[in-house]
Amino acid sequence: MEALNRRRFFAASALGAAALAARGNAAEPGKPVVNPIAEANNMFNTEMFRQFITKPGNVFFSSFSIEAAFGMLAAGAKGESLTQLQKAFHLPEAMPNTHAGFKALFAALNDPKVPAEKRGFELAVANALWGASTYPWKKEYIATVTGNYGAGLFDTDFAKPEVARKRINSWVEEQTRDKIKDLLPMGSVTDMTRLVLTNAIYFKGKWELEFDKKLTKDAPFTMAGGKKTDVPMMHKSAGFMYGESETMKALELPYIGKETSMLVMLPKKAGTLSAIEQKITSKEIDGLIQGLRYEKTVILSLPKFKIETDYELSSPLKQLGVTDVFSAKADLTGMHTGGEHLSVTAAVHKAFVEVDEKGTEAAAATGIVVGTTSVQIPKPPKEFKADHPFLFAIRHKPTNTILFFGKVEKF
Repeated sequence: MEALNRRRFFAASALGAAALAARGNAAEPGKPVVNPIAEANNMFNTEMFRQFITKPGNVFFSSFSIEAAFGMLAAGAKGESLTQLQKAFHLPEAMPNTHAGFKALFAALNDPKVPAEKRGFELAVANALWGASTYPWKKEYIATVTGNYGAGLFDTDFAKPEVARKRINSWVEEQTRDKIKDLLPMGSVTDMTRLVLTNAIYFKGKWELEFDKKLTKDAPFTMAGGKKTDVPMMHKSAGFMYGESETMKALELPYIGKETSMLVMLPKKAGTLSAIEQKITSKEIDGLIQGLRYEKTVILSLPKFKIETDYELSSPLKQLGVTDVFSAKADLTGMHTGGEHLSVTAAVHKAFVEVDEKGTEAAAATGIVVGTTSVQIPKPPKEFKADHPFLFAIRHKPTNTILFFGKVEKF
C-alpha cells in the first residue's frame, strides 16, 4: 500500500471510561442545550449511515467518534481541505466556534460533579495526542487541540513503531474496556509516523426498567430478504415514551438517570426499512423524538443482540465530498511548519454494542492516518414488536447528541 511508505499522521476515536453529569449544561431540566456540534453530528450521522448501508448486514457506528476525530484534523487544515471538512461534517464556518462547541460538549459528557455510583451508567470522552516532540508542530495547533479537546501530548518514539503502535492500541483497549482491540493494524505505524490523535468514548448503561430474563424466549425474526430465524426475544409490558410517524413506530428506552436513552425506530410494515433508511434525516429523527408521548402500557418485544463492525472511512467520506485531504491536494499546514506534505492516507472505524436484559454496552474507535502525502376511556395498549429489521440510536438527552447509531437486520 503506497500510503504505508509515506510519513503519517493518525487520529483515533474510541469509547472511553469516565462519567456523565446529571444534567450536563441543560438550561432547563429535560430540554437540550443547543450546541452547534451536537446539531452537526446528528446531521452527519444520518448521512454517514446512508454510506454504510450500501453493503448488506447490520450497521453500528459512533458518528460522534468520527466527528470528534475529524474535528481535531480540521484544526490543522487550511483552504479547500478545511472547507470540505466543514461542509461534510457540518462544522461552523468560524473554526473557533467549532472548537468551543466541542469543548462544551465534552464538558457536558464528562462533567464529574455527579458520582458514578449515583448515575447507574458510564459515559465519557477521553482524548490524547501521541507525537514526536521534536517535530515542528505549530504551537497554536497543539494549544487548540489540547485546550478544546483536552488532549494532552504524550511524547512518542516512532523510531520503534511496533512499540508505539502497541502502546496506543493498549490505551484504546483500556478506554473501551477491551471492546475495541487492535485499532491500529500492523504496518499502520512506521518510523515515519509523526502524530497519532486518539479520541476515546465508552458507554455502559442499565435500563431504568430491566427486562425479566425468565420472559426471554426464542421467537422468529424476519430478516432482510424475508428469511426467518429464531432469536432471543426480550419482553416487557410497561409505560414508555412512544410515538409514530407515517412509516415508523418509535419507542424510547431510558437508562438509569434518564439522561441517556435508546431510541428504537421500527418500520410499521416488515420489508420497508430499505426504503425508509435511504431517506432518513436528522430532522425526521428529531420529529420522532418530539412526537414521543407517554403511553401507560406498551407491550414491548425486543431482541437481544450484539454487533461488531469495522469500517474503512475514506471511501464513504469521499462520497460526502471530503476528497482533498486524501490526496496530494491536502493542505494540513495548520499543523506544522515543516517542509513535508501531509495527507490522510487511511481512516478506519471500529464499533461494538451489546444489548441484553440489563442494558447496553457500547464502544467505538476511529482512526485517521495522515502522511506526506392528563380521565379517559381506557385505550388498548400499544404494541411494539421488533421482530423485523429496525434502527436504533443511543442518545445523550441534555445535549440531544446521537452518540451511536445502528441497524439490526440479521442474526
